[in-house]
Amino acid sequence: MSLDGRTAMASGESKWITSQDARRDVQCLRARSSAIMTGAGTVLADDPQMTVREAELPCELEAAPSIKQPLRVVIDTHLSMPAEARMLTLPGETVIFTASDSKSPKVMLDKAGARVIYLPNREREVDLPAACQLLAEEYEVNELLIETGATLSGAMLRAGLIDEMKIYMAPILMGNKTRGLFDLPNIECLDQHFPLEIVDIRAVGRDWRITAQPIYA
Repeated sequence: MSLDGRTAMASGESKWITSQDARRDVQCLRARSSAIMTGAGTVLADDPQMTVREAELPCELEAAPSIKQPLRVVIDTHLSMPAEARMLTLPGETVIFTASDSKSPKVMLDKAGARVIYLPNREREVDLPAACQLLAEEYEVNELLIETGATLSGAMLRAGLIDEMKIYMAPILMGNKTRGLFDLPNIECLDQHFPLEIVDIRAVGRDWRITAQPIYA
């Protein structure tokens, strides 16, 4: 994010807010994670690979005998992810959680190699706690890295499913016609805020990496 807490322009443009050093540091987080989760909006906007790019890892990790690619997880409420998404052409598994029972896109995504799981909650959105439980039980995911936009980040925070944040902050200002870090629409007064505990701050190249833990009521 920028110094004023912005993660993308209004158009969705976000490459690159932080430096290459920060992006290399993120590759280390990916390499240690069991799975990487993102939302359908990010897939449609950026068509991400969601893989560990070994060429960007520090030398000691790049030379490791086996870098296992994490499981790719997409939260896609309306099943809008295209079967031509780049991640579906890469080695490794992709799991898509949806609240849509539409048959045609599911068939196309199945053919492309994804596993589509129908998991709605009462609001006809994806049941995020149930999705995390399934990932733990069926895929033995014990460290889930969420790389996504404000909508899914906000939903995960509101559901109490974020244990720790790694925030990379660049020394730039992007203004008020841009997108924020978390979508938290129900906060209307100060005492509704989400408190955090800062456990670490360090420089990563020209940027700062802030490690914070939410304090849930």
